[in-house]
Amino acid sequence: MSLHLLCASIFIGIVAFEVLILEGIRPYLPTKSMSLVEQGIHLRGRKIMPFVIATLFITGAMMGYQHFSPLPSPFATSFSTLLTIKITLALSVLVHFILAMKYSICGNMTSKRFKYTHLSVFVHMLGIIILAKGMYYIQW
Repeated sequence: MSLHLLCASIFIGIVAFEVLILEGIRPYLPTKSMSLVEQGIHLRGRKIMPFVIATLFITGAMMGYQHFSPLPSPFATSFSTLLTIKITLALSVLVHFILAMKYSICGNMTSKRFKYTHLSVFVHMLGIIILAKGMYYIQW
């Protein structure tokens, strides 16, 4: 569980930085400079993020299996409903990540795509955090 939380913190922190800080400086930088910053982030992200994401999803799947196996249905209880929604959001984040990596590797990651992908992932992550907190209170 600690490894899952560590990877989640790293991932959420990076996405939050990109949405809250990086997008905030966009109006103050020339387009060319912002493009270079984004390229640098892509290069560094391609080295770090696959390991963070893989560990996050592997540990999350292990915990999900632990909680889902005794449940009769994904929507049988409040806890299982929140868990099902959380897993759905997490899978959507994974699809966003895979597409972003594809666009980055192929050289098709535009500033607009960069901005909206990160904003979407950020909103998904906020939802996941709220659901996790709700699951914590339901469990206890």
